[in-house]
Amino acid sequence: MPSSSRPFVVIAEFRVKPGSLDAFLALAHDDARSSVADEPGCRAFDVAVSESDPQAVVFYEVYDDRAAFDAHLETPHLARFRDGFPALIAEERPVRFLARTLSGAEPQ
Repeated sequence: MPSSSRPFVVIAEFRVKPGSLDAFLALAHDDARSSVADEPGCRAFDVAVSESDPQAVVFYEVYDDRAAFDAHLETPHLARFRDGFPALIAEERPVRFLARTLSGAEPQ
């Protein structure tokens, strides 16, 4: 990857229906694990649940670039997630796209 290229960050936020968190997380973890394992352009895919609101789930995804994210959109594991999650959520917030400027693992 060229040094001038910035990692492409995706933030997705969901509000899960009461009683559906375990099923939602199972789908989310399948997508996250498969993304990191099977997509060379996926650097990280974290699934986090709010401590103060356990129905709020956030995905933090890092890709080499927009093209790597676009490739993610065509994967079978994302298709499984897309097929299963609508019945489990109360709300899906608009996805946010960012360019990461510094990783916590990189020296300043």
